[in-house]
Amino acid sequence: MSPPKTFHVKSFGCQMNVYDGERMAELMAAQGLTQADAVDADVVVLNTCHIRERATEKVYSDIGRLRKDQRRKSGKTPMIAVAGCVAQAEGEEIFTRAKVDIVVGPQAYHNLPDLVAKAAAGTPSLDTDMPLLSKFGALPRRKVAPSAFLTVQEGCDKFCTYCVVPYTRGAEISRPFAAIVDEAKALVDAGAREITLLGQNVNAWSENERGLHDLIRDLDRIPGLARIRYTTSHPNDMTQGLIDAHRDIESLMPFLHLPVQSGSDRVLKAMNRSHTRDSYLRLLDRVREVRPDIALSGDFIVGFPGETDAEFEDTLSLVDAVGYAQAYSFKYSPRPGTPAASIVEQVPESVMDERLQRLQAALNRDQHAFNAATVGRTCTVLLERAGKLPGQLIGKSPWLQSVHLIGNHAIGDLVEVTLAAAGPNSLTGTERIAEAA
Repeated sequence: MSPPKTFHVKSFGCQMNVYDGERMAELMAAQGLTQADAVDADVVVLNTCHIRERATEKVYSDIGRLRKDQRRKSGKTPMIAVAGCVAQAEGEEIFTRAKVDIVVGPQAYHNLPDLVAKAAAGTPSLDTDMPLLSKFGALPRRKVAPSAFLTVQEGCDKFCTYCVVPYTRGAEISRPFAAIVDEAKALVDAGAREITLLGQNVNAWSENERGLHDLIRDLDRIPGLARIRYTTSHPNDMTQGLIDAHRDIESLMPFLHLPVQSGSDRVLKAMNRSHTRDSYLRLLDRVREVRPDIALSGDFIVGFPGETDAEFEDTLSLVDAVGYAQAYSFKYSPRPGTPAASIVEQVPESVMDERLQRLQAALNRDQHAFNAATVGRTCTVLLERAGKLPGQLIGKSPWLQSVHLIGNHAIGDLVEVTLAAAGPNSLTGTERIAEAA
């Protein structure tokens, strides 16, 4: 096989996967390869996610479709690399069954250029090692958008009974403080105005008795960094110092994604979530006490094995009590090797479908209500991309709402706007004109 000249990276799943996919693309570009569409690329990286149902089967489907599309268009067969969490969990089987050129886990993707070179020389490779040494030092400097991701923590020690992350991403590891600050400064120098700190349990970040709130306070001192966000958090790692940071640090945006998963204490215990309904609600009360305007987001699983109708109603009542600005909700699907997959009392698919529809209706209701309640507010919007209309740009409010604005501005501008109208998923803003003195 001749050395590839073009590449394509397709990422699925969470923001961490999006971050990893961007970094893999930059690794390939640093080797002189040019980005191309999937049907034209010499090497295609499928950056997979193991959270969704039948994830492994979808990988095989994508591989088959990709090979078929390229043969139909050009008669060639692309080099295929399977990366990410499915690669970590099912790597040996994928490597053997699909006969792909490369399988690389999420802790080893910095080795991708070497693996591509070996595959081009005729040696397919599987690399799912999970080394203790950080991969980040091997990565090139990033291209950045006005809003950039920055991984500060990886892995998980919580072992929720439904989740594969501890097995695919490994134990919780915090990146060194100095390395994070250096990368943040580089991102700002390259044009980032907002940085979102990423981690499977981002608020578990620590170093020498310093927590995430200490890191945020230091990042707040970087000239030119206007906004800081973080995701995804675990309720058990939400310290008072981090709560106080939402009161004290102006650049820390009033948005908190704090998954709860269920409103039933019995289900939470079966999930090994280590928090209760009441402790979660009291935690949100403490956050709202210091930052009354904070927008709250959460994750929910319906149909966890053994979940009764009454326990699902507990989840709906929790949603009513919180009033989420945004949320993500999913039907439970068994992940091979997790404790929940062996529970006998699986909930029928039809019951999960009905529960998910009811839950999403409640969450959509509350998201629309939150958006409507912000109409008339004046806030700063960070413009991130072009819209569909002439002169239209789309950005994010402090509460992570999409805001459409028409005016003479550029991507990356921070603009004072009045939120003028709300839809279920976005708002329209009008530029605020300063009054004459």
